[in-house]
Amino acid sequence: MRLDKYLKVSRLIKRRTLAREVCDGGGVAINRRPAKASTSVKPGDILTLRLGNRWQTVEILATPDNIAADRARETYRVLAEGRGEAGSGKLEAGDPEGR
Repeated sequence: MRLDKYLKVSRLIKRRTLAREVCDGGGVAINRRPAKASTSVKPGDILTLRLGNRWQTVEILATPDNIAADRARETYRVLAEGRGEAGSGKLEAGDPEGR
C-alpha cells in the first residue's frame, strides 16, 4: 500500500492530500529512511511522522484498503511520541532518534 494512502486510512493524517504534502516535504521516515508519498509500506515497518513540532513513531500492524474510523487505531502501535523540532536537540523523552 502507498504511504500516503496508509496515513489516511489509519487516520494518522486526516486527508490524503495533506499526507502527500507531509511525505514529499520530508516529514515522514520509514525504517529511518526519508519516504515519499509513493513509497510502499507493509506490516512490520517503523514509521516516524513529524507534524510541526510534534512527532510520533509507530509500528505498522496492518495495511487494510478500508477500515471503520473507530478501528483505525488497530492498524498501528505507537512506539514513541513527543514534541520538539527534529535535529534541534530539544526533543523530549522518547526521542525517535535515540539521543
